[in-house]
Amino acid sequence: MAAAIIWLVNSIIGLMILFIVISAILSWLVAFDVINTRNRFVYSVLTFLDSVTRPLMEPFRRIIPPLGGIDISPIIVLLLLQFIRMVFNNTAAPALFQILG
Repeated sequence: MAAAIIWLVNSIIGLMILFIVISAILSWLVAFDVINTRNRFVYSVLTFLDSVTRPLMEPFRRIIPPLGGIDISPIIVLLLLQFIRMVFNNTAAPALFQILG
């Protein structure tokens, strides 16, 4: 049971990291007009990624202003997610193994 919980938490954090990276890359591609948001598939992917990453990104976007027109909040969120993953794996995971066996 403990291994399943640890796997689930690590998988969710990994998926969020992947979604943030893909969202950032796609936003650059849209900004440089490599891909077009009038394409229905591109629009649906961007909408999905925005709805998934917005709850994490929005608080940081309100606090951290864009530097020279570049939004650095994804970098901060990625660092924070990696930090949370490390803290969870080093402190909470061993405690879960002791409690749940």
